[in-house]
Amino acid sequence: MDPVDSGVYWCESREAATSNSITITVTGGPVILQSPVLPVMEGEDLTLTCRTKTSSSLTADFYKDGSFIRTEPAGHMTIHHVSRSDEGFYKCNISSVGESPSSWVSITEKHTATRSPMTTSPPLSSLPPTSDHIPLVIRLVCHLVVFCPYCISTFIMVSLYRRRATGNGLPVAMVMTTWPTQAEEGLDDDYENDITAVTREHHF
Repeated sequence: MDPVDSGVYWCESREAATSNSITITVTGGPVILQSPVLPVMEGEDLTLTCRTKTSSSLTADFYKDGSFIRTEPAGHMTIHHVSRSDEGFYKCNISSVGESPSSWVSITEKHTATRSPMTTSPPLSSLPPTSDHIPLVIRLVCHLVVFCPYCISTFIMVSLYRRRATGNGLPVAMVMTTWPTQAEEGLDDDYENDITAVTREHHF
């Protein structure tokens, strides 16, 4: 590689999907700073190594955005549990050797995995206790007590109304009164006279 190869690299698919971009710095100087090429996830550890062409364990001073951080005797620095505030340009310096070019370190936000509602069930601790159902049962019984007499009385009233309406349509028996004819009246008179005569004879 040559210093002219320094730059931002990425790749694309035929469907125009683009990968993450990375920055590669090629320097001809005596000191370089080795840093992660890909972005570092929040909460992870970041390790930077300051080295020469011959050694990576010399005492080095580390800087971020031009500000001094600290000196590491072993030539590498680790930042634990990085956050977005740790993002920036880093460089290092080895005394009597030289200073490295600045390297950009990117920090990405940590994504929390979501659980699918179709394949998971709530924990037992989140379920309501059995005692919570008691008020529902009491309310149901109260509703039954209130509405049952109403339903029964309504049924009785409808039944009486239908029975009364049916009774008005019953056939009416008609009695025809016929008056006896004169001949029948004559027979009746003779019959009564015979009975009177028989009775009188019996008394005598």
